[in-house]
Amino acid sequence: MNWIQKLFLKLLKITPALERQINIKEPLSFRANVLKNQILYRADPSEIEQFFKQTAFDDVSKARFWAASPHGKVRKLHSGIVQVVVDRLKDLVIADLDSIELATEELNKRWEELAEENTFEDIIGQAVQGALATGDGALKVVIDPDVSKNPILEFYEADVVDYTIKRGRIQEVIFWTVYTKDEKEFRLQEIYGKGYVKYKLFNDKGNEMPLNTLEDTKDLEDVTFAGEFIMAVPVKFFSSTKWKNRGKALFDSKSDNIDALDETISQWMDAIRLSRAIRYIPDDLIPRNLETGALLEPNPFDNQFVKIGSSMTEGEKNKVEVSQPSVAYESYQASYATCLDLTLQGIISPATLGIDLKKTDNADSQREKEKVTLYTRGQIINVLNVIIPKIVDVLLKVQDLIETKTPADYVATVKFGEYASPGFDNVVEVVGKAKSYGVMSTEKAVDELYGDTMTDKEKAAEVELIKAENSFTSYDPTLQNMEADEGGESDEDI
Repeated sequence: MNWIQKLFLKLLKITPALERQINIKEPLSFRANVLKNQILYRADPSEIEQFFKQTAFDDVSKARFWAASPHGKVRKLHSGIVQVVVDRLKDLVIADLDSIELATEELNKRWEELAEENTFEDIIGQAVQGALATGDGALKVVIDPDVSKNPILEFYEADVVDYTIKRGRIQEVIFWTVYTKDEKEFRLQEIYGKGYVKYKLFNDKGNEMPLNTLEDTKDLEDVTFAGEFIMAVPVKFFSSTKWKNRGKALFDSKSDNIDALDETISQWMDAIRLSRAIRYIPDDLIPRNLETGALLEPNPFDNQFVKIGSSMTEGEKNKVEVSQPSVAYESYQASYATCLDLTLQGIISPATLGIDLKKTDNADSQREKEKVTLYTRGQIINVLNVIIPKIVDVLLKVQDLIETKTPADYVATVKFGEYASPGFDNVVEVVGKAKSYGVMSTEKAVDELYGDTMTDKEKAAEVELIKAENSFTSYDPTLQNMEADEGGESDEDI
């Protein structure tokens, strides 16, 4: 075979390719990429322009709309689509968090007190929002007797969280907190490991400093505790392909699409501004200041005009002429719809945001578009089904430590509701068919119809009423009289 290969190479004169080293320079570091995602979520056009101008070092970055530096002033608009989508997904998930249950009533009562004090749903909402916007983060449990006798739950975003990972498993969660003293910056490192918490303080040069350097950190001491668990839980919904073991933000790969969408909107609004009616006024007809007699200067909002020379032709009268250009509305609308589709592609359906890009779609078509929202929401809920029981377990274990008890293992069950559930009329139709076919009991039918809108007692009463009405409608007086003649109970007895 080697001889044949050499023969073909000799006959075809094929020169083997040389191995070449290719150097690719990443435009942004991990921290800079997190900052980009945070700024896009904050949705401030001034901050977005500053960031992209300061980070535009390669040709691709310099060609972006937000990095462009035109000679004149250009109005740059931001759609705010990142903030809208992240907030809506957070609302969809948190609104469907029905319950968190533990094994016993006593444990449920303990958990309710902890959840109420920590505003648990709000913290989980912050975690969903922060992880989707920046890539990942971590929930941290803190013990601070000055604030509360119970453990305190906090969330830290990706820019202030690091991990120590061994063979794909997290060994430590590291939190960074920035302090300022005498115009100098200090960073506190909190290392949360299995059975311990350690503290280190660093100055702006990266040198370790004593903890008593700052008033806020002087009382901190390393802590060890019983139980092989970490008093923190990482939060990550999507994995990054650039940075191993780190998360990926929801719009991490959509920067160019967002840039194109903002450019389309800005160009559209600029065209509308430039399409205002323009008056061509001879200089002797231009409005003047009543006090000084000076000519009034035009402006693009309420007094836009162009000065032209007065006509000296015999019999010609000077007059004001008005001109207004047309705006290619359909072209801008099509460009906007395309850019918006590219931005939201694979993330969320425009229908979820109340955006109807195609007015001819019927209800079935709109529901089909909701599937991409269901996929994204399902991924978030799958992760929360793992994270929430972990953080419940950690909070209860830390409460055991505070009460000088041996930490036990706690198993929590999380229940989420259904998204975009059908209307009541559709449910009645489906459940009614199942009941009429004899494949569903009355109890199950009532439960499917009313769900959480009725208590178990109310459902039981409704079942009894339905059974009573059904038995009344099936009453046959002829059969009853025959039974009475045979010695059975009569109608009067009944």
